[in-house]
Amino acid sequence: MKRTILPVILLVIAALIAIFCTFIVDEREQALVLRFGEFKRVENQWDGNEKAVEAGLKFKLPWDNVVRLDRRNLNLDFDPVRIRDIDSNPLFVDAFVRYRITDPLEFYKTFRTKARLRSVYKPVVESSLRNSLGKVDTQTIIAGRRAELMQEIQDAANKKALDENYGIEVIDVRIKRADYPEEVERSVFGRMEADRKKEAALLRETGKEEARKIINDAERRARVIRAEAKQLAETTKGEGDRERNRIYAEAYTRDADFFKFYRDMEALKNGFKNNSTYVLSSDGDILGYLERDQNPRRR
Repeated sequence: MKRTILPVILLVIAALIAIFCTFIVDEREQALVLRFGEFKRVENQWDGNEKAVEAGLKFKLPWDNVVRLDRRNLNLDFDPVRIRDIDSNPLFVDAFVRYRITDPLEFYKTFRTKARLRSVYKPVVESSLRNSLGKVDTQTIIAGRRAELMQEIQDAANKKALDENYGIEVIDVRIKRADYPEEVERSVFGRMEADRKKEAALLRETGKEEARKIINDAERRARVIRAEAKQLAETTKGEGDRERNRIYAEAYTRDADFFKFYRDMEALKNGFKNNSTYVLSSDGDILGYLERDQNPRRR
């Protein structure tokens, strides 16, 4: 019976030792070992080298307490801060801080939790934002030297953490959003809208003036073209009339009777249009032509 109980007792003791005297440290965390509230050591502490990881199974005394802190980069998100730029224009700035716990003991003594760090560090970040962003205008904050400004804020926040021995290192500060307050935004948008309307009206007036110039120039050119065309037409018509009269004169000199006959036929053709009625003398040349046409003997 004693031989059966002894292995069981040893197994229970080993299990108790495994439960109360060992703990596992994940590679993403660092463990602070405290004995009756006093610091003893840190397991897997961040030393600036990503590859220097000492995670795994660790040993402690049963009455030791293990406080686990993150070894990764962490974020602190803050509420939007109302600041004024160098021109006293109000601006809402929403920023966040990325940090790393470099001294777990000092961090634990000062803050213990991330929530406590946030409440203590919030005024520090807000003060850094006001000091750095208050020296430039809004345009620079929104689209100008933002990287330089963020570096300046990061340096100020890091200096405060180092001076106060917070046990953290600020590795980045970023602005998520920088907007005008609602009342200022309406005023700015109204001013922008008025400026755009003024610019649009100026463009329309300029366009109308250009259109008038183009129309006047086109009309002037059209008048010149019409005058030149009319002059050319008159010249051509005059030359045609002159040539016609020359041909008539030449035809008349060659055969006066034929010329007279041709003129009479033209008058006859032009006279009997639109069912017109004429009273002609029988002694006239036209009726004479018709009569000779009906009585060939009289030719």
